[in-house]
Amino acid sequence: MRIVVGLSGGVDSSVAAYILKQQGHDVIGLFMRNWHDTTGTLEGDCPWYDDQMFAELVAKRLDIPFHYVDLSQEYRARVVEYMFAEYERGRTPNPDVLCNREIKFDVFLKEALKLGAEAVATGHYCRRTESVVDGRKVYSLLAGSDPNKDQSYFLCQLSQEQLRYAMFPVGEMLKPEVRRIAEQQHLATAKRKDSQGICFVGKVDLPIFLQQKLAAKQGNVHEILPSCRRLVRDISPDDYKSLSEPYAFTVRDGKKIGTHNGAHFYTIGQRKGLGIGGRKESLFVVATDIDQNVIYVGEGDSHPALYRRALKIRPEEVHWIDPEESMQIGQRRRYSVRIRYRQPLQQAELIADTDGLYILFDEPQRGIAAGQFAAWYDGDRLVGSGVIDR
Repeated sequence: MRIVVGLSGGVDSSVAAYILKQQGHDVIGLFMRNWHDTTGTLEGDCPWYDDQMFAELVAKRLDIPFHYVDLSQEYRARVVEYMFAEYERGRTPNPDVLCNREIKFDVFLKEALKLGAEAVATGHYCRRTESVVDGRKVYSLLAGSDPNKDQSYFLCQLSQEQLRYAMFPVGEMLKPEVRRIAEQQHLATAKRKDSQGICFVGKVDLPIFLQQKLAAKQGNVHEILPSCRRLVRDISPDDYKSLSEPYAFTVRDGKKIGTHNGAHFYTIGQRKGLGIGGRKESLFVVATDIDQNVIYVGEGDSHPALYRRALKIRPEEVHWIDPEESMQIGQRRRYSVRIRYRQPLQQAELIADTDGLYILFDEPQRGIAAGQFAAWYDGDRLVGSGVIDR
């Protein structure tokens, strides 16, 4: 089978290519450059250059063809512009999820097909299975075997058509085993650190990065005390709609304790970047008001404004890996849910209502942020996901 591997310059995709070649496949390495601007980048002037160099070294070592494609125009239009738009609205997007849906398994996939690919492989720590349900072939996305590296959350928006072509050769492996194979095969990426930060952009100073499009604007920081009257809610534990409403504050609810350079640069649950010290416990962002350009903070990780038991996803933002599993209005189902990468799965009930899909957690969740993705699982199978509206 001819398989195009997305060689990223990292150890995971390198070992994925090695495994596929050992299995006898016709393997082609394809490196994609998705970003040119270094504004706000914290590590190196040209991080992509090093990535490409390592990818080429691996391809030479494995004796496989190496190709290069520039997808920066599509990446800016589909991922970065989306990021800017979401932050401008006071929301917190996840560019890595968008990158997988819009770039790696869409634009990149089409480039791979031009090379005659029958499948596309990446170094993601997740698994894909095929089954026949009522006479139709169904592709499922499963968590990676390494619980410390499972990356299924980042692929939560993939469709059946995208999964049809996808292969994840290291999904059954543990990270130390991947490193060991890379060292044994003398791959240049064997000891290279895992990439961090925004997909294809790298680690950035987020406010500086966002100031490419979003202007800095000084505003005030107000502290909300745990005794604030707005934190007292007389809501039934089953009233999922009311429980999904975020806390809303005004400047009269808290004392001004500092200033900031733009409310759209901050997200719920954020601790770093406030520049306000001298406290027994750290301050956390508990709410933002983009219109008034105000940030509300609370002291301590247990501040009540950080926690909610429910969230809402708009109907058009609900995605099912297998559309046949979608819920009908009035249905309720139990799933395990996470609202951010690496968060342990949380037990919850999904409720399909006329105005959207609600997720009612058994326990209050910290830092629910609009714009992020909630993903729900049945065991280790990722069933669906959606963008958090509130």
